[in-house]
Amino acid sequence: MEKWDAYDKNFRKIDGVTLIRGEPIPAGLHHLVCDVLVQHEDGDYLLMKRDPCKHFGGMWEATAGGSALMGETPPDCARRELFEETGLCAVELRELGRVYSTDTIYVEFFCRTDCRKDSVVLQEGETCDYRWVSRDELVRMRSDELITKRMQGFISELRAERADERP
Repeated sequence: MEKWDAYDKNFRKIDGVTLIRGEPIPAGLHHLVCDVLVQHEDGDYLLMKRDPCKHFGGMWEATAGGSALMGETPPDCARRELFEETGLCAVELRELGRVYSTDTIYVEFFCRTDCRKDSVVLQEGETCDYRWVSRDELVRMRSDELITKRMQGFISELRAERADERP
């Protein structure tokens, strides 16, 4: 049984309240999810392909991440999820922002790495493939290839930055 901390809409942990994965989250409460966008020192971004048995199976994600376990801070959760899903260790994380939904608070992180590109380790039941893509390849991906509206928002920002760089 996976236990989560409960948060209010202002991202304050609510002492004495435990949420359980798979059970409904009461109105007004949120659980924490952390995602990590990984960029290699050469500028490429890491994409992970979701296991076919999972929701959105077979689609690519530009982040590794998941729900924070009870007692985990956002950086602890991000580091754990990144390691579980990719085998990569995040030395430094930079928070990119937070996205609030009805019952979830998403904390988005960025990690730059100098790892060997072939050192990514897949997590059985979670991921089934990976690839490194350039920024241009990432921004050209369609919404039916790359999941999550949050990630589509990030890609939109990259598209806007690319347009600003044009002469």
